[in-house]
Amino acid sequence: MRWFGLNISSQKSESTQHGAPGSNDSDDETVQISLKTLIQLSRHAGNIAMDKLSVRSILSGNYLSKVKGRGMEFDEVRLYMPGDDVRSLDWRVTARTGKPHTKLYREERERPVFISVDYRAAMFFATRGVFKSVIAAKLAALVAWGGNHHGDRVGGQIFTNKLTLEFKPRRGKQAILHWLKKLADLSSLDTEKLDDKGYSVKSQAEALNNALNRLFHHARPGNLIFLISDFRGMDASARATLSRLSRHCDLVLVFVYDPLEKQLPPSGRYRVRIGERTITLNTADSKMVLAHHEWFEKRESEIRTLALKNHMRFLVCKTTDQPLQVLQGLLIPPKKAA
Repeated sequence: MRWFGLNISSQKSESTQHGAPGSNDSDDETVQISLKTLIQLSRHAGNIAMDKLSVRSILSGNYLSKVKGRGMEFDEVRLYMPGDDVRSLDWRVTARTGKPHTKLYREERERPVFISVDYRAAMFFATRGVFKSVIAAKLAALVAWGGNHHGDRVGGQIFTNKLTLEFKPRRGKQAILHWLKKLADLSSLDTEKLDDKGYSVKSQAEALNNALNRLFHHARPGNLIFLISDFRGMDASARATLSRLSRHCDLVLVFVYDPLEKQLPPSGRYRVRIGERTITLNTADSKMVLAHHEWFEKRESEIRTLALKNHMRFLVCKTTDQPLQVLQGLLIPPKKAA
């Protein structure tokens, strides 16, 4: 049985190191993404429905919203109503029908895109497919290229257990490439092992809260924000920050997980190797297996409920999924909160 990142084998067989950072498995990018791959994803830019999400921004740009009055693009003609701008009267239709009609326009609006990517230690893991960090990088690249395709300014955030980096939203391919290069450079677990700059190592919850607080201060009203994470360490403080952020920004939460996090392997005893540490996992304990599954379901339910109550979009992506297909779920109308 082959597992990536977290090395699992039956106790009766010899433990292997498939997918360990630095091994040959990195050649097929199961554990570390390359800049070349992130650039190649640009060919799918037109397939990301960035313009189908709700718009809150009042800036000028490329998202269309029905408004009354003068705008950038003609939409339709209707009967004149008190309060309409008389400069928008359609005199030809008015003369033909004998009743005053006014023109409606669709005003173009811009919405800067901000992409937050979780590169904490737990994201460098998978038992099937590719590392969660690799999936996250691909999702981020697709969103970035989609925003660029629609003429948006694109920026982002990368956070680990040690540091958080922000990139101001900018237009153009060069800005995208700068952002993607940093995603590729930091996509190795070895990055987290290095402490030569004196960064302090934060807990899962502390690192997430720090990133969200910084995101809250960097985001501007009307921003479209994608948060791509496994949401480990999500506590009341993190949920409150996301709720506040959703009041003036459009949020898309992308929940990334590995199948093993949802369901443990068949009954048996397994040696689990994480870096230099090896532990024994006994899945013959039905109570432990059930508790593991319930813990995952509770975490996903909390995030989904948070999204529904605060009018956020919520997407789920397994390490075996195709990122493009996941993002195309943006075309599906979100469910309403009960």
